[in-house]
Amino acid sequence: MSMAASYPAAKVGTLIGSVAMYLEPTQDSGRALVERSISGPVTMLNLLRFREVADYSSHPELVPTAPISGRAAYERYVAEAAPHVEAAGTEVTFLGDGGPYLIGPPGDIWDLVMLVRHRSVEEFFAMAQNEAYLAVLGHRAAALEDSRLLPIVERPRTRPMTDN
Repeated sequence: MSMAASYPAAKVGTLIGSVAMYLEPTQDSGRALVERSISGPVTMLNLLRFREVADYSSHPELVPTAPISGRAAYERYVAEAAPHVEAAGTEVTFLGDGGPYLIGPPGDIWDLVMLVRHRSVEEFFAMAQNEAYLAVLGHRAAALEDSRLLPIVERPRTRPMTDN
C-alpha cells in the first residue's frame, strides 16, 4: 500500500455558505504529494484561521472543562504533538501572525502562518500516521475554521527559475 493510499480518509473542502473550508488532506492530495517524487527535505507552508470558540464536537474525548478559543485549542495541539513532531525530526522554522493580504482576496485573513520543515515526505507521512500523534490531532480540528497546507521544496539559488 502506498503512503498516499494509507493516509487517513479526510474531509474534502467543506462548504460553508459558498466558501470551501479545508481542514485535512484528501487521499488525492496525499497521492499528488507522493507523485511529486520529492527527495530530501520538504517544508510545509501552513496558513491557519482559528475558530472564535473551539469546536470539540467531533472529539469529545478531548473536550476541556470550559470553552476555549480556537487559538488556545491550537496551542494545546502544538504542546501535545511536540514530542511526536520532534521525534520525527520535524522543526518549525518560522512562526508568525498573519493578517490581510497585500496581494490577494480582500477580507481573506489568516491568523497564523508557519513553515514546518520535514526531513522527507516519507517522514512527514510516518509522523502523520503515528497513533500517539493522531490521538492529539483532535485539538487541531477543534481549533481551525480553515487552513491551507502547501508543500514547498527549496531550490538552489543558482538554478534558473525557468527549470521545472
